[in-house]
Amino acid sequence: MPVRSLTEALPATWTRGEIAVVGLARSGRAVAELLARAGAAVYASDAGRGDAVQHAARVLEPLGVAVQQGGHDLARIAASAVVVASPGVPPDAPPLAAARAAGRAIVSELEIALEFLPHQRYVAITGTNGKTTTTAITHRLLEGLGYDAVAAGNIGTPLAEVALRERAPDWIALETSSFQLHDTPSIAPAAGVLTNLSANHLDRYASVEEYYGDKALLFRNAGPRSVTVSNADDPDSQAMVARVPGRHLRFTTAPGAADGYYDRGSDQLVVLDAPLMARSELALLGDHNVANALAAALAVMGADESHRAPKARAKIADALRGFRALEHRIEPAGTFGGVDWINDSKSTNVASTLVALRGMRKPTVLLLGGRHKGEPYTALGDELRRIGRAVIAYGESAPIVEGDLSGVVSVERLGSSFESVLARARALAQPGDAVLLSPACSSYDMFDNYEQRGREFKRLAAALAGTSA
Repeated sequence: MPVRSLTEALPATWTRGEIAVVGLARSGRAVAELLARAGAAVYASDAGRGDAVQHAARVLEPLGVAVQQGGHDLARIAASAVVVASPGVPPDAPPLAAARAAGRAIVSELEIALEFLPHQRYVAITGTNGKTTTTAITHRLLEGLGYDAVAAGNIGTPLAEVALRERAPDWIALETSSFQLHDTPSIAPAAGVLTNLSANHLDRYASVEEYYGDKALLFRNAGPRSVTVSNADDPDSQAMVARVPGRHLRFTTAPGAADGYYDRGSDQLVVLDAPLMARSELALLGDHNVANALAAALAVMGADESHRAPKARAKIADALRGFRALEHRIEPAGTFGGVDWINDSKSTNVASTLVALRGMRKPTVLLLGGRHKGEPYTALGDELRRIGRAVIAYGESAPIVEGDLSGVVSVERLGSSFESVLARARALAQPGDAVLLSPACSSYDMFDNYEQRGREFKRLAAALAGTSA
């Protein structure tokens, strides 16, 4: 049951009528359940009729939620007390346009959940790349300190599910996307982390500036006691946080010191003026993961003074030593026929794929494609010249990939059969090579999500190992 009743948790104007939930993916289902269990009259709708929507209906209808599949009642949404928008629903979608035209407040699942979690301590993480790993590390560090901690938000567990717990956790590591931040006006973390910034989601935003504007909303309620953790190596990040009130902590992997930095001479990660651990003890590849670890350590230590005591620092270091790479993030999927297969399905933008390519040390067949997000792929050119054996362009974005990278590296354009893509990769890769799935695109043209794409990659790679060349 929720920690608070509906009238205790929500503004009075939001409780004077039916609450509309638009979108029934996991976060939409969770917030509809939270509201229904708190006593709200809830109407929930989704334009789709897939398995996830049907599952949501089976869960919600016994709770009294009015569920509509395959469309939205715009008049009903316009008459609601407040509208809760799932992050996958674009702002210009008809149900949200109808709500705005009627003067209805539009908020996120995060906003509703935070209202049910008063006085909750949390670290919020955003950025273009690295935010999921940084969130996972932050969660691990908090657990290492002995707290009942959870990882929630964009990392996979809706915050509304956490709000349904009998007892609120001690701490939450909260991953926040730009879409979620757009509609979360009350967000006020103990520490806010900005991992980095680069162009992304240009299929949804009119400009990079508009996208950055939503990222900046993480700091909308910062005050003199707020803690902001940012990437000293990223000028755009520094420009964004320059005027944010409160204490600033910066991390770097470049030469020179910051609040958190990698001392290459001594092979030490240094945090708040003292060595924390040896780089060789961190079981994560690449400087980008060093940056993620530094960001998480600074956030946890900055969020509470007790986390900076010697015993707490030792526990944080132990937790970092035990952390392992997440699934779908430069994840080794096996070595078959002398070829390394690497699952980086989480890389859904060009900047993230560029990070993956920079870490490659073997000739690489890159699988690049999916639903185009508005960015050119030309930024991958230098790394592909260095390490690329070939690019296989597939899915909806294949013609754009081919146009951007032909002449830089050998590009083969295929369709939307993932089996054919992996079979061709196996034929092109030579012993000693690597096949890297780092799509720089969303998965939605062929898969339900990046997790499904990554797991299918691993399954097919293993299956191909058992066939003759």
